[in-house]
Amino acid sequence: MSASPEEQERPEPRVGPEPDAEPEFQPYHHPAAGWGAAKSVTRFMAREGALVDGPRAIMKMNHENTGFDCPGCAWPDDTKGLHLDICENGIKHVTWEMTRKRVDREFFATHSVTELSGWSDYDLENQGRLTEPMVYDPDTDHYTPVSWKDAFELVGRTLRELDSPHQASFYTSGRLGNEATFLYQLMARELGTNNLPDCSNMCHEASGRALQAALGTGKGTVDLKDWETTDALFIMGVNVASNAPRMLTALSEAHHRGAKIVHINPLVEAGATRAIIPHDFKDMATFHSTRTSTLNLQPRIGGDMALVRGMAKAILEQSDSDPKALDREFIERHTAGFEEYRARCEATPWDEIELQSGISRAGILEAARVYREADRSIISWCLGLTQHEHGVDTVREIVNLLLLRGNLGREGAGPSPVRGHSNVQGNRTCGIDHRPTEEFLDRLAKTCEIEPPREHGLDTIGTIQAMHRGDVKVFVGMGGNFALAAPDTPYTYEALSRCELTVQVSTKLNRSHVVHGRRALILPCLGRTEKDDQRNGVQSTSVEDSMSMVHLSVGMKRPASSHLLSEPAIVAGMARAALPGSETPWEWYIEDYDRIRDTMAQALDGFEDFNRRVRLPLGFRIKQPARELVFLTPSGRAEFSTAELPDVLPEPGMLALGTMRSHDQWNTTIYSDNDRYRGVKNLRTLVFMNQDDMRERGISKFDPVDITSTAKDGSRRHLDGYLAIPYDIPRGCAAGYMPEMNVLCALGDYSTQSDQPIMKHVKVTITPAGG
Repeated sequence: MSASPEEQERPEPRVGPEPDAEPEFQPYHHPAAGWGAAKSVTRFMAREGALVDGPRAIMKMNHENTGFDCPGCAWPDDTKGLHLDICENGIKHVTWEMTRKRVDREFFATHSVTELSGWSDYDLENQGRLTEPMVYDPDTDHYTPVSWKDAFELVGRTLRELDSPHQASFYTSGRLGNEATFLYQLMARELGTNNLPDCSNMCHEASGRALQAALGTGKGTVDLKDWETTDALFIMGVNVASNAPRMLTALSEAHHRGAKIVHINPLVEAGATRAIIPHDFKDMATFHSTRTSTLNLQPRIGGDMALVRGMAKAILEQSDSDPKALDREFIERHTAGFEEYRARCEATPWDEIELQSGISRAGILEAARVYREADRSIISWCLGLTQHEHGVDTVREIVNLLLLRGNLGREGAGPSPVRGHSNVQGNRTCGIDHRPTEEFLDRLAKTCEIEPPREHGLDTIGTIQAMHRGDVKVFVGMGGNFALAAPDTPYTYEALSRCELTVQVSTKLNRSHVVHGRRALILPCLGRTEKDDQRNGVQSTSVEDSMSMVHLSVGMKRPASSHLLSEPAIVAGMARAALPGSETPWEWYIEDYDRIRDTMAQALDGFEDFNRRVRLPLGFRIKQPARELVFLTPSGRAEFSTAELPDVLPEPGMLALGTMRSHDQWNTTIYSDNDRYRGVKNLRTLVFMNQDDMRERGISKFDPVDITSTAKDGSRRHLDGYLAIPYDIPRGCAAGYMPEMNVLCALGDYSTQSDQPIMKHVKVTITPAGG
């Protein structure tokens, strides 16, 4: 019998790379990037033994038609031919992949899974690259070597023996290239299921649904050239210096040309103040920093929608005396629902806007003034806005504000969501969608001559729930670290352990290999830095960045092991074993990825003439109808929304807690226990708090505290002995690191608008430890 949520024990906190070091905290007041980043990168490459190979890779990263695309974030490549369009986290990501450390059969013979499950997440990944396929032996509690043929046969046999294809679920992380993505979804749909959860279900699902409803497209409409010409940038819920460091270049250039930059985030992050761009050698030599903001506003957690509503209300009020405050011609020709939205804004009182946003009316009016005085504006956002109950409504409110001044369909203007992982947007474009459209399925059926299922499949939350019930018996994870990335850690662990078979396609050892089903496979794949040599020569793969540019990525390094397969080859091997009668030419596809792209060109809208266009300098941009003022909505127009403001105030005695990454971390990969831009060293088990909230609770700096979350169903989850850090964060708010704090996020607490887990607005109480 499983334990109730109240009785479940949290996993042991991880032990970092320097477990005996004393924690330190000193507020950071220096520019982002610059020499701090250079020193950090040098130390990291030295630690990983990559002082020679690292720089060689860096010099080819993101070059036109050469080298490989950074496997880190999804920020677009520079449009001006910049050869050092790199960042600290990108270099770390590449160096981490190129490590000389290996996890081979001797390692698994030495260490049981029970032993490994007690290791820290840092120590698991720090063992190095996986070298050959492994299968779990329950009799010995060890992973043992298995041939690729036998591994594929185990997957195929287990899938064939299921009572229903819906008893399998196929997860995708954002690292998967477009070609492997297309084959992966094709395999799942030929098997007969749309159970295709992905990391977007946990990150930007709200953005896609909101933009689809408002504009008829699930993506942003701007490109990097728009960032280079806009008059005003509004950056919301984004820690720029850590989440999209190459954005710092765009912000610095915007400042130099006189554009206004407004950062809206509960924490004033380092990237929202000033920066030294590492490839600007003059500034590096003179320590000259550039401002990256004009205005910083700190709303309470969840208060962004109220702030944007206030900006819209200010613009509408100003339009009574200033006819140029609104773009009336645009509104009349291209939008629907304007009068209803105007009425909603008029009915929303200023005191409610101030209360819910946590921002004074004067602060909101200042942001509205910047917006009003700009001829062209871009609003950009990340997970700080989406991982809430009202994430869809918030993104739609952003679109409302843009529509008021016609900031759509012209250069330098529009919505611009910041995607995280390098190809998370491409995964969705190429078919990883548990709710596929009929148009997509019809085209896939015609092109690939299959009969894809029509009913919706399971997303991430649904998959975890179904595994826990026993309804999903096979889980395949294509990249990522699902066990650690998902919410409600003990519940997710138990769900995975109930599967008949778990399959993890990975480059390095991680938590998802030691939290497994009754049978388990580790299938090691090539990294993006490595040569993918197939029958017709070295292959390239494509990715789509966060602004819909599709370009090729070619590895350069010799593979870490001769036993590694590419992700497309692994998908094809599983598919052939699971679908022995399939007429899909799986092996033929793997001989030459151009063949996959030719099929994709027929099956995917916007990929016409794929092979030629993807080889153009910088690749090609997928068409965006809304950018051309073509709106695929029921009304054929851009649609205003009229949602009421949510009540985001914490209940008396409670705080709203948001989970986030440290700077020395990429997704669930933790490089160290340091967070340079927040002034933290040797500590991850911490919680950032407002000083007044600490004083009210009798808590001082570095005091151990107990954190308890309360879910919608009343159940509670606990983290004990975390250290409190006083920080510049609004009253009633707190923050700490994922994945450790995912324990506090109840699986049942997901947005009714997007089905995303609510990981940025967790209701908690924080008390002195043992109190």
